[in-house]
Amino acid sequence: MTDTAPYPIGTPGQPWGAAEIAEWRSRQIRHRSYAADVLSAIERLRARFDAVQYGQLEYPPDTYPLFALNSRDWHDALPCVLVTGGVHGYETSGVHGALRFADLHAADYAGRVNLLIAPCVSPWAYERIHRWNPDAIDPNRSFREDSPAQESAALMRLVAPLRERILVHIDLHETTDSDESEFRPALAARDGKTLEPGEIPDGFYLVGDSEDPQPAFQQAIIAAVAKVTHIAPADANGEIIGSAVVAPGVINYPVGPLGLCAGITAARYRTTTEVYPDSPRATPEQCNAAQAAAVCAAIEFALAQG
Repeated sequence: MTDTAPYPIGTPGQPWGAAEIAEWRSRQIRHRSYAADVLSAIERLRARFDAVQYGQLEYPPDTYPLFALNSRDWHDALPCVLVTGGVHGYETSGVHGALRFADLHAADYAGRVNLLIAPCVSPWAYERIHRWNPDAIDPNRSFREDSPAQESAALMRLVAPLRERILVHIDLHETTDSDESEFRPALAARDGKTLEPGEIPDGFYLVGDSEDPQPAFQQAIIAAVAKVTHIAPADANGEIIGSAVVAPGVINYPVGPLGLCAGITAARYRTTTEVYPDSPRATPEQCNAAQAAAVCAAIEFALAQG
């Protein structure tokens, strides 16, 4: 999408109003089922976890109950680990990677950490394979006081009692070809700005917190994921998605000021994963496995520090 092919909604150079948002929303089509894909998986995991409903989204005519999985053997003396997925609903392996970790790996940490897993923060967007919620708001820029996004506000309420006790928070995301073909053009149109074309990295990478980057932690995750799928190289400018590569497969953002999910706790160890599902070198199964491997590596590193 370039200046010669303007986004089909709105007037170039003018931010969207209510009418444009309503038109955008009317174009969104349900492609898959949150109930069938996510709630059914949570139901199967109830034998091993406490499934906690932490909110409900009302987007008439649709209603979405929000669930998290808690360690059944929760002990207040243990460190807490937060795993979040599906903040951007279209990022499929974030959702299914979190569920895969819960199913295949969580038991390895019983008695070692308390787990809190929110696998699908944005179910409306999950069903429509989109980045935004129905109000054309990006939940992953909305983790702040008086959040405009119901999804973000609900997760913050869930996490608030544990905010100072969480040792590790890993937020599972993807960078897709559709970021460049649809979502960045939509963002520019929504905000009345000119789109500057970018480059999609081929491979897995991490986004650390520039205010507390924890480089050894990030590299431990990269090393583990490299055994599952390939790591994204820097581009010709030494960057990934416009940010300087500070170590192989790692860039940093100021996660708190940007309102990113990775900034909602005081966790010493926090990161955002980015998987590239459109690579000819990766399968959906690899992407899910890479997300789960990242979670395991993050926990193992944190526990090893004592």
